[in-house]
Amino acid sequence: MSGPVTLSQLRALVGRPVGTSRWFRITQEMIDAHAETSQDRQFIHTDPVRATETPFGTTVAHGFLTLAMLSAMAYDAQPGLEGETMSVNYGMDRLRFVAPVPAGARIRGHFTLEALEEHRPGEVTTTWGVTVEIEGRDKPALVARWLNRHYLAPDPAPAEDIP
Repeated sequence: MSGPVTLSQLRALVGRPVGTSRWFRITQEMIDAHAETSQDRQFIHTDPVRATETPFGTTVAHGFLTLAMLSAMAYDAQPGLEGETMSVNYGMDRLRFVAPVPAGARIRGHFTLEALEEHRPGEVTTTWGVTVEIEGRDKPALVARWLNRHYLAPDPAPAEDIP
């Protein structure tokens, strides 16, 4: 989608696929950096020689690295909301890591708007069905129901008529 959409336009998309991100290559350097940041240095992620002896045959990305890539994918695939001042990650209703992402593989996200709820004026929660595809593989890397909270600028007060 190009450009921001109105709340009414976004509401009309509920139940429909909305967008697909570009491909992102998951490099060993990214995996190593995530291992340092998260302090999860398990050899299946960081030791290419030893990882060849596992059923994966190579190093694989951390599930949480794949999950973290959702933010970049969302920028590609989800429309902006007109009047939005900010949005925040509100969490996951469901998350499953279905298949490992081998180092060097490319992934992309598919986003379906499953629900939209207005809590009060200017506060909207969207629920996205997300599938992260691994290029050339039958099984996805992950499937999730992801919630985002959006905050909208208040409508400007109408100008008073001055006699």
